[in-house]
Amino acid sequence: MASSGTLTSGEYIRHHLTNLTFGPKADGSWGIAHSAEEISEMGFWAVHIDSLFWSFAMGALFLLFFSRIAKRVTAGVPENAQGFVEMVVEFIDDNVRSSFSGKSDIVAPLALTIFCWIFMMNFMDLIPVDLIPLILEKAGVPYQKVVPSTDPNVTFGMSLGVFFLMIYYSIAKKGLGGFSAELTMHPFESKNIVLKILLLPINFFLEAVGLLAKPVSHSLRLFGNMYAGEMIFILISLMFGSSIILSVSGGALQFIWAVFHILVITLQAFIFMVLTVVYMDMAHSHH
Repeated sequence: MASSGTLTSGEYIRHHLTNLTFGPKADGSWGIAHSAEEISEMGFWAVHIDSLFWSFAMGALFLLFFSRIAKRVTAGVPENAQGFVEMVVEFIDDNVRSSFSGKSDIVAPLALTIFCWIFMMNFMDLIPVDLIPLILEKAGVPYQKVVPSTDPNVTFGMSLGVFFLMIYYSIAKKGLGGFSAELTMHPFESKNIVLKILLLPINFFLEAVGLLAKPVSHSLRLFGNMYAGEMIFILISLMFGSSIILSVSGGALQFIWAVFHILVITLQAFIFMVLTVVYMDMAHSHH
């Protein structure tokens, strides 16, 4: 760690931005990479173990907490945990009602899952950047990124899941013909049959670009904001150990940024959830 004098500032930053990666090595064997060179040689089949572990751990924690509260729910004045869960559910339900005009039993649970899951993954950003990596490094783990939403593979995976759901429900609700018409009959329209046929490829190109841009922007928005927030925490942590004044200043900056970052992690989870509901509303709407 940079704070212990074993790494330069650049090496310290790169170390914290490197995932624990498993994949094929140059000698044909499979294993965990212990250097950036080994990671680059793994190519497409490289798997980020830390991102998978922490994202699944946060998902399991969410399911465990909400299922326990659901089993212990009581009428009358709720306990603190039940009151908190009810508040979150009502908040999500109100937003779904205002953004989703169709009828579906899956949209509200999907929105609740996405909001809570992403919030919990983002919340890992508030843990001191050196705490978990330093503990695991002593156990022989070379790298560790504990914020899954700073990994574009995770955010793209979630956005692609929403994208495939949108395509599925677009076809299920409108039929293949209706979905195809949405891609080919807009934005340019004409009553002339010949002109309408000529406009089909132009409309399809424009609509296809807009359609494919949805999962890209959906994922990069979350990734970019969380990656930037994590980078600021890492840069501030470089101040520790340099001098007493810088260490005190770094501690104050860490606290201020952490307080502000609570808003950021909540807002990013909310935006991802709202866009998911909007995309599902578009899939259920007939034009």
